[in-house]
Amino acid sequence: MVAVPEMPVSEPVAGAATGEAAVPASRAVAVAVSPMELLRPESDLARLIIGFPQVELLVAADDSRPDPEDDHDQVGEELRASAARLDLPGLALHRLGLPTPLPATAEGDLVAALSELVGFDPEPGVYCLAPVLAPADPARTVVDRAVQRIARVYGIPLLRYRCLELAVVTGV
Repeated sequence: MVAVPEMPVSEPVAGAATGEAAVPASRAVAVAVSPMELLRPESDLARLIIGFPQVELLVAADDSRPDPEDDHDQVGEELRASAARLDLPGLALHRLGLPTPLPATAEGDLVAALSELVGFDPEPGVYCLAPVLAPADPARTVVDRAVQRIARVYGIPLLRYRCLELAVVTGV
């Protein structure tokens, strides 16, 4: 086994094993457990999105749930406004609205939603972006199973992004 240093890539490309010319990235289908994976400062997801001309981002669960009595989708509007401030052209947001914490039974819903975004026969240059697996986080485990299925079934490359958790430092 050989360790290879992580290197930043300005534009993702998919090279064919036959030695053909690389195919530039045309679009990405991304999934986030919560909006904070995109909105937090120094987001790895936001950094990766910049390399794609078009990104469909599926947010699996909201950090807060909308009031069922309210006909107006305040959470969706706030999320779209926050994402617009990031100035990521080509970003389209989709909210699945699953409960928090994400249940283990959500895998089927995630696969169905991601399949819709990928499309029946994705063109060359489509990537799937997903959070790095965190075995201690059941929500990311569910998301990981779903994206593994999507990448395998559609034959698209899977890129991972880091999710830096907010930490509280005490005793400083």
